Amino acid sequence: MKRTAPLAPADGLVAVALAAAYVALLLATAGDLGYARDEGFYFFAANRYGAWFQALLEAPRAALRPEVVDAAWSVNHEHPGLIKSLFALSNLLLQKRLGLFAMEGTSYRFPAMALSGAGVALVYLWGTQARDRLAGASAAVLFAMLPRYFYHAHLACFDAPIVTVWAACAYAYWRSLRDGGALWPVLTGIAFGLALDTKHNSWFLPIVCVAHAVALELRERIVARPEAAEAAPAPPRGARRSANALAALAAMATIGPLVFYALWPWIWRDTLARLREYASFHLNHEYYNMEFLGRNYWTPPMPRAYAPLMTAATVPAVTLCLFAAGLCAAARERLVYPLARAAARLAPESGRLAAARAFAARLRPPPPDAGGTALLWFLAIAAVYGAWLSPSTPIFGGTKHWMTAYPFIALFAGAAFSAAVRRARVGLRALLVARRGAGATAGASAPGAALAAAARGPLVPALLGAAVVAAPIAETLRAHPWALSAYTPLVGGAPGAASLGLNRTFWGYATGAVVDYLNEHVPPRGTVYIHDTAGQAWDMLLRDGRLRKDIRGVGAVAGADFALYHHEKHMLGQAYQAWVAFGTTSPDHVAGLDGVPVILVYRNRAR
Repeated sequence: MKRTAPLAPADGLVAVALAAAYVALLLATAGDLGYARDEGFYFFAANRYGAWFQALLEAPRAALRPEVVDAAWSVNHEHPGLIKSLFALSNLLLQKRLGLFAMEGTSYRFPAMALSGAGVALVYLWGTQARDRLAGASAAVLFAMLPRYFYHAHLACFDAPIVTVWAACAYAYWRSLRDGGALWPVLTGIAFGLALDTKHNSWFLPIVCVAHAVALELRERIVARPEAAEAAPAPPRGARRSANALAALAAMATIGPLVFYALWPWIWRDTLARLREYASFHLNHEYYNMEFLGRNYWTPPMPRAYAPLMTAATVPAVTLCLFAAGLCAAARERLVYPLARAAARLAPESGRLAAARAFAARLRPPPPDAGGTALLWFLAIAAVYGAWLSPSTPIFGGTKHWMTAYPFIALFAGAAFSAAVRRARVGLRALLVARRGAGATAGASAPGAALAAAARGPLVPALLGAAVVAAPIAETLRAHPWALSAYTPLVGGAPGAASLGLNRTFWGYATGAVVDYLNEHVPPRGTVYIHDTAGQAWDMLLRDGRLRKDIRGVGAVAGADFALYHHEKHMLGQAYQAWVAFGTTSPDHVAGLDGVPVILVYRNRAR
């Protein structure tokens, strides 16, 4: 694989432009996206934290009293406080003081949007440094245009932020191995602390980094060192890399917990007991309902095929194909040569093994890679998906629980795209040579000149790039605001997925798609049964002005003027209740994607 020089100043500008463009797109598309259940809970928690921040500014000594800290930070303490703190600060500073957003809900969502933009920029920078600019740019676009990730990037939740912070920690660890010094190990420790204070799937990071360091050391002992002993003396590169890895891991073990502790006031007191409670909550998490292939799963055993099938059904096919190509190319480059050389060196002489030695001697060694890049990317994917090999791992939440693997899938895909462009250019040059051999010259005709220009210029990457990103962009933008109902053509899109019995929606966010209908048809001071929409999420629609202020949300179908029904297999009873209470089986309004009903509104004609 091609390697390039360090980042140029222009690369920083490109990264900033990608981040800004992505955040701008998220802001532009947030207005018609309803609020998910969890967002409602985090709005409430952020308001409590925000009140504590204000008290900290006005009366620091009183705000730091243990009972005051606990009163504020006990809210939603089953999740760390960093991202909710950012929600609170964004609402206090950007909305209440500066009034930057047309809707208050956007102020809570903005930190996750900004972090998602930073994640796109990070993928570009990493791909550019590890491979080249084509790899970085294509990886960034393919990552940004994942329909499910695009949806989560809008939300005042933790799922998109942890993707960025997780990748940032892995990147800092990689830079520690590649560049050495003290800065990158310290940044690795800080990033790990931020990840710990973002979401519990940060616990996979030490597994990935330790496994990576051990694998590199084993490779060094089995392959590289014996070969170096046979060759001329060389600087101990493997020893330096081992020291760099140990420095990064030590920073994760020391600086990381300190950052985690400092940024989560809930664990300032009774630290060990509260950490045990936090870990126990997630290690023994209750099971929620999720439909998969027509069956409702609520308790173990969970289907082991869930994660791979849902990835195939929701990630654009071109991204998956490029990922597979990039992974295979990396395996061929980084595994075949060292394994063949090790087998050739260790095996006794025999006819068949002599042939193996001859094969190994013909192989070209891969280019140096002090950071073990492809191995790190692979381990980051494998560790995250590995959790779903257990039948006891809950499958609720759909794809969001393995999204931390998506930057690395995109990086492999970007590497494959860059390799495809290089091969296309090689093919064009070969065609030019063939033309010369047939008696033509490169500039003797318009076709020859066009071939020469294409082989050298930006036409090939532009055309191939447009062909690669067109489908992901179209799928992502077309799915909005129904991304949790959207599936790829591989399973027949949303209609095919519904026929297969794949989940249509969850979290009650689709209420945002029917606000125009409710504003038009609900009578003054009318009532709406809000079903799966959290009360705080409904209230935010009112505060935003997206719903009329006089429309009242209620928690029971009986006596309501209208009833929402978010279609999930285990919630069919809610639709039946509306049929009985309203005396009709026909919804007054249906909204969804590509003809698939996702949210139904029943009307009480008797009232």
